[in-house]
Amino acid sequence: MAAGRAPAGRRRVSRRALLGAGGLAALAGAGAGAGAATVAALGSGDEGPAPAVVPFHGPHQAGILTARQSHVRLAAFDLGARTDRGRAAALLRRWTSAAEHLARGEAVPPGLEPPGSRSVETGVLADSSPARLTLTFGLGPNFFDRTGLAAARPEALTPLPAFPEDQLDPARGDGDLLVQLGADDPFVTTHVLRVLQRLAHGEAKLRWTMTGFTAADGRRNLMGQVDGTNNPDPARALLDGPGVPTWLAGGSYVVIRRIRMLLDHWDGLPLPHREQALGRRASDGAPLTGGAERTPVDLAAVRPDGVPVIATNAHVRLAAPASNSGATMVRRSWSYHDGPRGDGTPDAGLLFLAWQPDPRTGFVPVQNRLSRGDALSRYLVHEASALFAVPGGVRPGEYVAQALLEG
Repeated sequence: MAAGRAPAGRRRVSRRALLGAGGLAALAGAGAGAGAATVAALGSGDEGPAPAVVPFHGPHQAGILTARQSHVRLAAFDLGARTDRGRAAALLRRWTSAAEHLARGEAVPPGLEPPGSRSVETGVLADSSPARLTLTFGLGPNFFDRTGLAAARPEALTPLPAFPEDQLDPARGDGDLLVQLGADDPFVTTHVLRVLQRLAHGEAKLRWTMTGFTAADGRRNLMGQVDGTNNPDPARALLDGPGVPTWLAGGSYVVIRRIRMLLDHWDGLPLPHREQALGRRASDGAPLTGGAERTPVDLAAVRPDGVPVIATNAHVRLAAPASNSGATMVRRSWSYHDGPRGDGTPDAGLLFLAWQPDPRTGFVPVQNRLSRGDALSRYLVHEASALFAVPGGVRPGEYVAQALLEG
């Protein structure tokens, strides 16, 4: 945080207070609900309000059910040529230990530095709040081949098919390992990624990274649409029950799509055209069939002349579970704006994350339908894509995907 007087409600907390509160944060994590953003009271006396801490340990990885933070940094890593199963396990052990400390606002212990690394912790976050930091780790399809675990790769982790109109950049998609860093402070996510890169020395290199943000109220995207309406219960994205491998129990699958919005074109459309393309009112997100934002869409409603109120190619019609054999996804998205493109148009849009128990019955059928006639799609370009299996939660003393790598 910048020097000087901190904003109200965000006063700085001393490093001593943060380090001394580690036990309290651990206790809060032990009693936390499934992935809930539990707040632990750090600091004391007149040092100001306590920073928000999301417990790292639990039955599910933090960052899936956690209330969405205002900033996200997504990053994918590729394993090195010499990284085998044992070395991958050592990397995930280091990352897990670092995550435990970072989520509590603590410095990463010096003993975690990998062999051959010349970098050290410089105390960049010494006076910063953890800002509800979550670190969520995932495994890509090729991770299993690279570590000799191809036989253990779940069938649901089959690479996504090609969709019509995709314009994917391979350099900004896929990857062996995923790290999702969420926080209410982009300064925190930026440095935490540097820490993870440092700890991956000799084992994995950064493949791509993307950053996103939300509106102050978390509701609208850059098209002005109220986003995330009628999301299913987030717990429906989690894996459980017979047939789920031990390492995946409590986990999920996430599809990541970088979707550029053709904002210069969209912004010039008449309001009725924009609302018909989506099937909802721009003012409050209510369906064109009436009611409020969360009123169910009446797909059978017709005007006096017999024309459907919700156009046959409206986004809400084609994306509805009723139009896709009940397929649903838990959508957690962030906006992005990376400045102008070479042609002067904005390089901006949505980092779309879809969490689900099986992408073959969730994302794939819905995207297949949307890619063939969705009115909203003509103002979107899908530029990057990735799929990862996200292991279940971590208990104290364990590391991410331990049951897979040591099973």
